[in-house]
Amino acid sequence: MKVEHTIAAVRAALKQARQKGQSIAFVPTMGNLHSGHIQLINEARRRADYVVASIFVNPTQFGAGEDFDNYPRTLDADSAQLADAKCDLLFAPSATEMYPDGRSQLTTVSVAGITETLCGASRHGHFTGVATVVTKLFNIIQPDMALFGEKDYQQLAVIRCMAKELCIPIEIIGIPTVRAEDGLALSSRNGYLSAEARTKAPMLYNTLCQVRDALLAGQDDVDMLIQAASTHLNKCGFEVDYLVAYSDKLQPLQAEDDVVVTLVAAKLDGTRLIDNLSFQRKAAK
Repeated sequence: MKVEHTIAAVRAALKQARQKGQSIAFVPTMGNLHSGHIQLINEARRRADYVVASIFVNPTQFGAGEDFDNYPRTLDADSAQLADAKCDLLFAPSATEMYPDGRSQLTTVSVAGITETLCGASRHGHFTGVATVVTKLFNIIQPDMALFGEKDYQQLAVIRCMAKELCIPIEIIGIPTVRAEDGLALSSRNGYLSAEARTKAPMLYNTLCQVRDALLAGQDDVDMLIQAASTHLNKCGFEVDYLVAYSDKLQPLQAEDDVVVTLVAAKLDGTRLIDNLSFQRKAAK
């Protein structure tokens, strides 16, 4: 596996792959890799001839008081995992390489509407940082396809919208969330949890499953159901940011919506966790 730190070197390596007629799949990450990331690499390997991963802790998607400074940087261990998974190229740029003018750069990418609720409501500017850096990475790598985990459901929706509306010729592929045996969605931030909090964290997924089961059983008072679930999580030590049942378009659930996605974000032990669960409420037409 090649490891490159500059845009010029990455473009030179990818020029060779294109000259060979190879299809290119791209997996962007912030590092501190776990088996969920490796699942993305494995799926990329299955779909394309040449696999590129990036590791970049993007400063512009972190807000004031968030964990940018403390976010784990584990490049050596991550590189070993990617090499074992037969990734072809790792792009691990510095902040200066990606933002030569620092945060004062004049050009950003914002996706209106879909970014203004859920995580966007409590993490102001977060999705502008995400959309901007992903656009930059797409322009650098110019892959045929890019793979993202469905755990970050809103992020995936933002990137799909951005790619469609900006006419970016990249297939955006969502890969199902990888979970621990107890149901907790794998996340680089799980490592922040104390042992006690780690045993409690799967309650997020369990609560989403309970909401799903109630809706499938015919519960029609969605607001009451969601309020009860949020209250239960708060009593168990979570600080719930949001818990919602939406359509798959990230709009408030309507009676005619066939596909439901329940989404939750909550702090536990000072660590912000997110999860979601999608399901078909009615028989497909």
